[in-house]
Amino acid sequence: MGMTLVNARLVRTDEVREGWLTIEDGRITHVGYGAAPRDGVDLAGRYLVPGFVDIHNHGGAGGSFPAGDAEQAARAAEFHLRHGTTTAVASLVTGAPGDLARAVAVLAELCDDGILAGVHLEGPYISPAKCGAHDPAQLRDPDAAELASLVAAGRGHVRMLTIAPELPGAAEVIRRAADCGVIAALGHSDADYAQTIAGIGAGATVATHLFNALPPLHHREPGPVAALLEDERVTVELINDGVHVHPAMLRLAWAAAGPDRVALVTDAMAAAGLGDGEYTLGSMAVRVTDGVARIVEGGAIAGSTLTMDTAFRRTVQKVGLGLPEAARAASLTPARVLGLDDRIGSIDVGKDADLVVLSADLAVEGVMRRGAWVVPPA
Repeated sequence: MGMTLVNARLVRTDEVREGWLTIEDGRITHVGYGAAPRDGVDLAGRYLVPGFVDIHNHGGAGGSFPAGDAEQAARAAEFHLRHGTTTAVASLVTGAPGDLARAVAVLAELCDDGILAGVHLEGPYISPAKCGAHDPAQLRDPDAAELASLVAAGRGHVRMLTIAPELPGAAEVIRRAADCGVIAALGHSDADYAQTIAGIGAGATVATHLFNALPPLHHREPGPVAALLEDERVTVELINDGVHVHPAMLRLAWAAAGPDRVALVTDAMAAAGLGDGEYTLGSMAVRVTDGVARIVEGGAIAGSTLTMDTAFRRTVQKVGLGLPEAARAASLTPARVLGLDDRIGSIDVGKDADLVVLSADLAVEGVMRRGAWVVPPA
C-alpha cells in the first residue's frame, strides 16, 4: 500500500522547498512542490531529510560492534536507527587475528539481514605513534594474507579498512583492498605529506576522522591533512561533536574539500545514549565523563557518544552550513563512499524511502526506513 507525506519542507541536494512525496513498496515514487494532490501524513511544515548514513560507528546503547556479539550489535544499530541513521557500517578496532575474524563473521550475518551495511576494519595496520584508543600490543604491519582471510570471513561485507600509509607493505595492502572491493581509508597515521600522497596513489579514497590521530597542519611540513584535503579523490570523515574538532577547523575542511567530499561520522562507542561511567572499546578500558569518552590509562579520546542527528544539527547551528550541505555530508556523500548513492542518500524518485522528520530546531520527530516508520511522527 502506498503512502503520501504532505506539508513537508523537503531538504534536497541543493534546496529546501515546501512539498510532498509518495512512497510505494519502500521507495519514493513521486516528489512534488506546493500542495499535494491528495491527502496523506501531514508533517505540519517540519523538515524532511534523507536518512543518515554513518560509515564509522563502534556501537551505542551499551552494545559494542567490536565485541562480536550479535545481540549487542543489533541493539547498537537499533539505537542509532532511532536517531535517524538508516544505514550504518559497523566499525571494529585493533585486535588479535582470530578475534577480528570472529567479529567480522558475526557482523556479516547482520549485514545479510539488512541490519548493517558493512564492516569497517579500523586497524590493526595503524601507527603506534597515533594509535589513540587502540591496543598497542595488537598493532602489526599490513599483511595481505590476513586481510584476505578477514575479507573471506566477511563474505563480501567488509567495506572499509583504515591503514597508515607509512607502514611497511601498506601500498600493497591498499591495492589488494581495492581488488577485493574494500575501501582503503588513511588514518591513525604518522605519515608525512609524501607518504600520504603515495597512499592515495595506491588507491586510498577516504580519510578516517580527519585531524584526529594525525599530525597537525604545519606551514613547512603540511603532513597528511593537507594531502587528504587537496586531493579530489579523497572523502574526509569529520566528527562534529564539539570535542574532536573545533568548529573553525570544520569550516576550514569544508572550504578546502568542498561540500561533496565531507562525510559526517559519529565514531560512536557503546556509551552513546547512556550516561557517564566505565565502558570498554575492544580490549581497552574507557571512562566517560561529561559525555566525553577517554581511555582510562593515558587519557586518549576513545570514540564518541555522538549520534548522527546531533552531528547534523551541530553542522547547521554551530558550523554554519545550510541544510542541503549538511544533508549531503550526513547522507549523500557517505552513501557515495559505499557505492550506494543510487539507492539512498537523497530525496529522489526511485530511491529507498529512508527519511528523517526534523523539528524547526532540528530534533528528530520521525524516522522511516524503506517506507516503514521506525519512529512515527506525532
